[in-house]
Amino acid sequence: MRVFALCLLLALPAVALDDNIPLPDRARQYLIDLLKLDTTNPPGNETRVAEYLRQVADTHGISCELLGPDARRLNFVARLKGGVRRRPLLLIAHSDVVPVDRGQWTVDPFRGETRGGFIFGRGAVDDKSLLAAELAVLVELRRRNIRLNRDIILLSEADEEAGATGIQWIVDKAWAKIDAEFALNEGGYIFETSDGDRAFNIQTAEKVPTRVILTAHGAAGHGSLPRPDNPVLRLSRAVARLADSDQPVHVNSVTRRYLRELSRLPDFTWLAPMLPKLDNPALAGAVANQIRSREPEIEAMLRTSVTPTMLRASNKVNVIPNTAEAQLDVRRLPSETREEIVARFRQTINDPSIDVTVAAAPGMPATEPSPLITPLYRAMERVSKIHSEDVVLPYMSRGASDSSFLRARGMPVYGVPLFAKEGGDARIHGNDERISPKNLEDGVELLWQIVMEVAGRE
Repeated sequence: MRVFALCLLLALPAVALDDNIPLPDRARQYLIDLLKLDTTNPPGNETRVAEYLRQVADTHGISCELLGPDARRLNFVARLKGGVRRRPLLLIAHSDVVPVDRGQWTVDPFRGETRGGFIFGRGAVDDKSLLAAELAVLVELRRRNIRLNRDIILLSEADEEAGATGIQWIVDKAWAKIDAEFALNEGGYIFETSDGDRAFNIQTAEKVPTRVILTAHGAAGHGSLPRPDNPVLRLSRAVARLADSDQPVHVNSVTRRYLRELSRLPDFTWLAPMLPKLDNPALAGAVANQIRSREPEIEAMLRTSVTPTMLRASNKVNVIPNTAEAQLDVRRLPSETREEIVARFRQTINDPSIDVTVAAAPGMPATEPSPLITPLYRAMERVSKIHSEDVVLPYMSRGASDSSFLRARGMPVYGVPLFAKEGGDARIHGNDERISPKNLEDGVELLWQIVMEVAGRE
């Protein structure tokens, strides 16, 4: 254990001691340092980030601690003390990243390289840019000795990308360390319309990831003799049926408001005549398909989505296996249960040789949306609308985060819209993940204003 800790400390980037670094430069340096720490999950090794954060916090006299059951996968919690009349504000970001296919990258994904006007690295978008911004704001508050009207808590948690064990452990074992009135997390984003106005998308709800497994059964045999009961064939047909079928359309309160507000923007006026039809069961499916042809991300808010991602069958090319398995990344609407989608999938596949099951791992809970009347949401509204044409839109994301575990405990959590989309969502979990320095700098300045609005004023 001591050898591991020593090696870890030696591998950490040096922490800058210059208190005169401007906030944007501080965030950029923190991001580059964090990108150099390989926290690919699996196995994670998120303690590398936790130790770096502790070095920064200790340098600036910020109270912090490392928590968790696994010495290699620790969570980090820091707190700046403020007034006691108001409950704390929680800032959240996860420290792990998804794996990379190095052969598909043009740069080293763990070097934090700046090239062609972008900072490259796994986690540059998801989620170390947010962590760097939050850390920079916390240090800036401490450096300026800002009088806060409430405590500010920073949580960097492990294992968001795989099993969410970090946030679950914190919630179950150390809730008092993070108990807050409300929280900011990943999930929000900014996009610019064709006329230059900005839309700030605040995530207030999210779809629920549900890992569905299809297992096809047949009889083993020699590959030289084609067989109709080949489980690979049966599985292929089942996957194709599910992928080609349209899931039912459901419009919840968050999505309804989002689409209504979105349709008022010049780029989305085409949505307006479609919206009433979404409430008509006879028309909703066709209308959702029309929306998909123009904006697939909007259509993904209307339906449970099904994406095949993993296949497993024979381990030898000339052997027909007894079974074949496919794993599906299903993102269900919060209004649907796991049992409902399993029953629907079985009906769609219509093959008794195919088992449809849900992965045994604990799933994220379906929760009610975070309210739009909290001081934090109001602060984001006030700060974001710099120009009168800018709009703030609460929305349900098609992805998922660990926010659901906090919402399940009654804490409002918002996906904060700090960064503009650059190149669409292809950079999230994709090759050559990157963010522009200006995007990062604008985001940390916006976060600073939000935090000051909700915690720096009486």
